[in-house]
Amino acid sequence: MKIIYTTLALSFFFFLYSCNNSTELELGEKTIIKVNEVFDAGEVMKGKIIEAKFSVKNEGKNPLIIGEVRGSCACTVASKPTEPIQPGDTKEIIAKVNTDKMSSGKISKSVRIVANTEPSVTIVTIKAKIKI
Repeated sequence: MKIIYTTLALSFFFFLYSCNNSTELELGEKTIIKVNEVFDAGEVMKGKIIEAKFSVKNEGKNPLIIGEVRGSCACTVASKPTEPIQPGDTKEIIAKVNTDKMSSGKISKSVRIVANTEPSVTIVTIKAKIKI
């Protein structure tokens, strides 16, 4: 008889636990990203660090998960939001470009954003004119 009551109690517990309002993301759930694709820093003195801010909005119905952001070279370092971006919310990706070893003239550096979108890779660009 104890076994029956224990089994019923465990079954009831698992039933209640499975009915919670979990917002866990399942694999394959895609969403829509909206991001300003170009940051123009204008004229920048050589040696200055350019801080480009890209506003990222989730325009889809599922949480936006940014898996990776990567600069096109060692001089470009980007950081991403650590938490998923909920539908309708906006967060920032910040990319820093070190101009210390660059020559004068126009530059164009890219940042690759990998997320649960279609297509899964979005490229944003940082432009500037380096002055000595």
